[in-house]
Amino acid sequence: MEESISGFKVRGDWVDVVEHGERITRALRDAGVHEPDTDAEAPLARAFEEWEEWRPKSHETLDADVSEKTAEQAHLQEGKGERAGKEPNEDVKTAGEKLSASYEALEDEDAEGAVDNWRESIDYVTRAADSAGRKALRRVEDTVYKRVMTQLAPYYFDNELISANVQQSGRGNGTEFVFEVNVNDDELKAEVSDRLAEYEDTVDRWHVEVEKDLETAEAIEGAEPPPEPEDPSRETTN
Repeated sequence: MEESISGFKVRGDWVDVVEHGERITRALRDAGVHEPDTDAEAPLARAFEEWEEWRPKSHETLDADVSEKTAEQAHLQEGKGERAGKEPNEDVKTAGEKLSASYEALEDEDAEGAVDNWRESIDYVTRAADSAGRKALRRVEDTVYKRVMTQLAPYYFDNELISANVQQSGRGNGTEFVFEVNVNDDELKAEVSDRLAEYEDTVDRWHVEVEKDLETAEAIEGAEPPPEPEDPSRETTN
């Protein structure tokens, strides 16, 4: 693994990509990101769930599964206005009010107040346009939207917690992947870095998670499948 200011990067085959994603996820779990202590930390927990859903899995392929999830993530992502629960027409109305306040401030010779209100007016107009644009894109037929998204940037992920991208290239007779993951919060990134280094020292062999067909197993054995082990993703030395 290579570590730099832009994140944690690995090069290798698909198993290396999957392992890297699992290690990042384990480090975030060990840091407690998935269990927020306060309401302020709840958005990071939701962002962790989004990352957990997107990260490459052993039973997936890059061109089909990861590309599809990339389009879905971009498709569903909300802008600032949407996250604030505001419709575009509400922001346009507020922008008009701010612009009127700006003119009133000018009449009162309050230049600073006029500029502040004018700037806020522009912000609301911009937010309204962003919301309207996103809503319009979502009305586009999903298959068309996904084709556009996956041509522009086929394998990337970005939210409040994680920024990541996967690239594919030829390597001799095989295929090489480059998977880079960045933790957007500097303090959390430092903690993840420490934990990744700790895994290198303590984990003897990393067990890649494999999708289990529990329904088939249950039908064959005629019994409930056994419970999942507490920590299936790694094995430590004694």
